[in-house]
Amino acid sequence: MRILLAALACTAAFVFAFPARAQQSSDRTIRIIAPFTPGSPNDVVARLIAPPLGQRLSQPVVVDNRPGGGTTIGVKAAMTAEPDGTTLLISNSPTHFISPLVNKTFTYDPLKDFVPVATVASGGLMLVIAPEVPAKTLAEFVAYAKANPGKLNFGYGQGTLPQLVGEMFKRATGAEIANIPYKGGVNAVTDMLGGRVQMNIGTISTLAPLVREGKLRALAVTSGVRNPELPDVPTMAEGGLPEVASVTYYGFFAPAGTPADAVRRINAAVNDSLKAPDIAAAIRRIGFEPHAGTPEDFAKLLASEMKVWVPIVQTTGFQMN
Repeated sequence: MRILLAALACTAAFVFAFPARAQQSSDRTIRIIAPFTPGSPNDVVARLIAPPLGQRLSQPVVVDNRPGGGTTIGVKAAMTAEPDGTTLLISNSPTHFISPLVNKTFTYDPLKDFVPVATVASGGLMLVIAPEVPAKTLAEFVAYAKANPGKLNFGYGQGTLPQLVGEMFKRATGAEIANIPYKGGVNAVTDMLGGRVQMNIGTISTLAPLVREGKLRALAVTSGVRNPELPDVPTMAEGGLPEVASVTYYGFFAPAGTPADAVRRINAAVNDSLKAPDIAAAIRRIGFEPHAGTPEDFAKLLASEMKVWVPIVQTTGFQMN
């Protein structure tokens, strides 16, 4: 939350320094529905981009958190909203199309029920353990987990990418680690600090401050290269697990039927926001990279990601309880 507040303060200062833009003005509020808990990666990305987005659109932009149900509560609220360009969904590339595959109570077509609007950021994840676990490296942790089957707990936000990456990790290593699902990843970290969870996977923006304070121990990042925020933390590939790799793409979706001109207008405002040095720097400070593009780029990215993640979901038995 400290990282979030600092980033928001920077963004607010940047927005007020900008003159008003003479774009299509409207007093209708744009609502960004975040099907995740406050402080989670998707929520942080949405709150960083909302002020400059509102400035460029000359419209109020607010973030509406709707966590729960493995993201389905927020997704349903966005999908059933009036497709008039005033409702957006913030989600990430794997979660958006994995959820309907495994949720037994609510399904949707990720490509037909929503319109890709704009990518905002991308970034990898980081595996951390509690300091009391007697392991300093990824190899040592795997050895300890395998020598103590069922004694370690893996905490994660239910129905999220960290849960899936955790399943990949356990499958790749053969370690028997108990799953502890939470409403959101932030709740899992809280219990980790309280000694009830020994392993967590999350974004660097959430976990890096705790690693620096010695409250958590970082073992590896899932991206292809080390993160400059924690350059001493190796990649999964460097730790001997190249198959446990992922880069998450965060972006906006709109309900199917949203007019193309509204999609283009929002996309242009997002891309323009990402060009601003202050906004790009704020995104990098939370461990992500700005990632601009057209709606068509986002659609192609989603189709490509589906080919990678859907088979993994099917082979790991990933489920949302």
